[in-house]
Amino acid sequence: MSFFKNIFGSDETPKSTSSILNWYELNDVAQLDEIVKVSNEQPVAIFKHSTRCSISRMALKQFESEFSAQGVKPYFLDLLSFRDVSNEIATRFGVLHQSPQLILIKNGKVVLDASHSDIDATVLGEI
Repeated sequence: MSFFKNIFGSDETPKSTSSILNWYELNDVAQLDEIVKVSNEQPVAIFKHSTRCSISRMALKQFESEFSAQGVKPYFLDLLSFRDVSNEIATRFGVLHQSPQLILIKNGKVVLDASHSDIDATVLGEI
C-alpha cells in the first residue's frame, strides 16, 4: 500500500501536507460573496480538488510547487465534501464544473478557467 501512496500521494488535503501555500479553505456558499468582494482588490484563485482522484492530486502538487503569484489569494475547495459550493461556483460564475479545476476571479469575473493538465500556476502572475 505504501508503494502506491508514494507514487500517487495520499488522500490528505493541503491543510495536512507540507504546502508552502497559505490556503484559505472554501467550505461555505456564503464565502463566494467574500471572494467577489476581495477580487475587486486582488485576484482570487479557487482550486477545486477531488480527494479521491489521482489526477487531481497530481495537479494540486504541481500547482503548489509552481505557485508564486504574489497578491493572488488562493482558496482550496474539497469538492467531495462541499459539492454544494462547487455547484454554486458553476452557477454564479458561469463555468462548467470540472475536477481538478483552477478558476481565477478578478473584479468579480472569471478571467481564467483551467482544468486537468491545463492548470498552470505560473500564468496567475501574468493576468
